Amino acid sequence: MADKNNSISDLNTMEKPQRDLLVDAFYRLSRNKAAMTGAIVIMLFIFIAIFAKQLVPYNPIEIHSGKGFLPPVWVDEGPNGAKPDPSFIFGTDTLGRDVLSRTIYGARVSIVVGFLPTIIILVIGIITGLISGYAGGWIDNILMRITDVVFAFPDLLFFIIAMITLRDTWIGRLFNGLFLLFCALAVVNWVGVARVVRGQVLSIKEKEFVEAARCVGARDARIMVKHILPNALGPVIILTAFTIPMMIITEAILGYLGLGMRPSTNPNDIFLTSWGSMLLDGQSAINAQPWVLLIPAICVALVVLAFTFLGDGFRDALDPKLQGTE
Repeated sequence: MADKNNSISDLNTMEKPQRDLLVDAFYRLSRNKAAMTGAIVIMLFIFIAIFAKQLVPYNPIEIHSGKGFLPPVWVDEGPNGAKPDPSFIFGTDTLGRDVLSRTIYGARVSIVVGFLPTIIILVIGIITGLISGYAGGWIDNILMRITDVVFAFPDLLFFIIAMITLRDTWIGRLFNGLFLLFCALAVVNWVGVARVVRGQVLSIKEKEFVEAARCVGARDARIMVKHILPNALGPVIILTAFTIPMMIITEAILGYLGLGMRPSTNPNDIFLTSWGSMLLDGQSAINAQPWVLLIPAICVALVVLAFTFLGDGFRDALDPKLQGTE
């Protein structure tokens, strides 16, 4: 009985420094100006995405007759001789649709595409990595061989094949094609998370606090979830911060290739357009309407740069070499 109480005491002692390190890491993150700037930009775009319907001056798919090719307000005269209209701050596209409204609604698609597939990737990758690293043996071999097979397949080629093959099926029509895009992005991108988590589990599962948990009779599932996973989250958090912008860039690339979300004609749809679709529209009229291409491209660059700054901040804050240096 005394040994059991000592084991519990040792376990609590080992977990307390971890919580202190996390508090210290977030303190250092809050002092990183670039990371905080990135976080503010991300929160701004999330706010725009959530309240897009209330923020847009016009419906993104509404066609304003006689208003096509209008330049933004900071341009004196467009390449076609058209004068700007203060009602259309970012101008209009070829069909007379408001570029500002389409940009705001495009933020909704890009933010959702960034976060939802990443959540699926994290769930699959963390579960696979935990089981593989903790179980070892033939289970580890099978899961890692599956991981190697998926990792060997070219990502972009898989996205293109999936979007072309299933685009006209029922799954390709769900949420204007976004559901298919979520699945395609998640299927081949979980392997990086699985490998990182497996490596962390292999180094943590022999630690003293894990042995103490086994001594007091904790089940394997509890050990993995309560003791190993929290101590393996540092690299996963960093990887997540870099995975989200990768998803956003991939959606923009597929949209630019004409393989992104399907064009919507229903003004009540939640997802009406994306930055990738706007890039495609701007590419076809770049000489007459360069702003249609540049504005969504700048938005994509801002979001990706913000996540990059935040990811660098997490990496520096969670770096064990920096513990106790401040």
